[in-house]
Amino acid sequence: MQQPSLFEPDDTGRPLADRMRPRSITEVVGQDHLLGPDGAIGQMVAEKRLASMILWGPPGCGKTTIARLLAEQTDLVFEPLSATFAGVADLRKVFRAAEKRRELGRGTLLFVDEVHRFNRAQQDSFLPYVEDGTVVLVGATTENPSFELNAALLSRCRVFVLKRLEEAALVELVERAETLTGRELPLDGEARQALVAMADGDGRYLLNLVEQLGHISTPIGVDELVRLVQQRAPLYDKSQEGHYNLISALHKSMRGSDADAALYWLARMLDGGEDPLYIARRIVRFAAEDVGMADPRALAQALAAWDTYERLGSPEGELAIAQAVVYLATAPKSVAVYRGFGAARALARRTGSLMPPKHILNAPTGLMRELGYGAGYRYDPDTEDGFSGADYFPEGLEHEPLYRPTANGFEASVRERIAEWDRLRLRRRGEGR
Repeated sequence: MQQPSLFEPDDTGRPLADRMRPRSITEVVGQDHLLGPDGAIGQMVAEKRLASMILWGPPGCGKTTIARLLAEQTDLVFEPLSATFAGVADLRKVFRAAEKRRELGRGTLLFVDEVHRFNRAQQDSFLPYVEDGTVVLVGATTENPSFELNAALLSRCRVFVLKRLEEAALVELVERAETLTGRELPLDGEARQALVAMADGDGRYLLNLVEQLGHISTPIGVDELVRLVQQRAPLYDKSQEGHYNLISALHKSMRGSDADAALYWLARMLDGGEDPLYIARRIVRFAAEDVGMADPRALAQALAAWDTYERLGSPEGELAIAQAVVYLATAPKSVAVYRGFGAARALARRTGSLMPPKHILNAPTGLMRELGYGAGYRYDPDTEDGFSGADYFPEGLEHEPLYRPTANGFEASVRERIAEWDRLRLRRRGEGR
């Protein structure tokens, strides 16, 4: 390990992640699409003219580091705040100091970490100071700004999406750490890959893992690495955007008949701590909406998975959910019932309270019989084809095809039967004229 110079401060007691903070925008890894010469932020730095912005990205991708470097490279005073701890009083102090600084010809970059944690009123307090240039606001958030920040603040800021660090960027961080410490990690090739995978795109977490291995001198493999360091839990917030993104991915993978992808997203949700009963409810809905009459057994499979999980719990019951996911992914698909029901509801709202035709009404009293209830009703099972061809819509309302079956799976035979009934209906009505 490199020994500290007698004439330089010894910073080896500081965390490795802090010692390795980049000293310029060009040293930040994994965000070239924004920070490179052709990137939007890179161009701002080159012109030394920053716009207020929101940096949206996962933990450990460099949001705080970028904000600090932006202040340094555009000669602005860096004022950091955390929305977790700060309130309106803290903001007022910053704004007053920024106003005084501005009178002296110096600008202020206000960095607000976890900016989405400020409520709407607190977010509104930024507006006049951002608008008149008293501060350049750089907000950092791990949550979708569209959901968490108010429209007025968003209209005054540019939103930049930072990427989860890819493998190449993480490998570069490991190599930089080895150069800084003057010591190569005691890992074989497979273990080095496993270390990078454990970080799950989080650079800060990776450097913490590297530092955790600093005291080891003998080479280790994957098994020993897993024993020594704890793998981080997958990023998954059950109440935020990640929750909706993954259930959408599962739903669309099943709809696209990709059982492998569907199983992957199911595993991601379960590993992230999602309630299996929530997934069970969603796949029941999928069975009714996306498979429908193309395979009527799909709904029974989904309900059986739900019931099995409730009886067995985790982890045994999760296998039943996985089976249902595969069944639904590989089943023929049809949204004909879903669309037909939607069309029926629209027609019902449009037509109001029309009475059913009298011939299909029961007549339990003499008065009702005198009024024509049940008159002319034909019992379908007694007809030659088991089909009377009667009209069951309200009087004056033409028969409208609402359910339009597809040619997929079981629904193909339903389609043929409906087509035959349509032909019989026309023939019977012609005979009745």
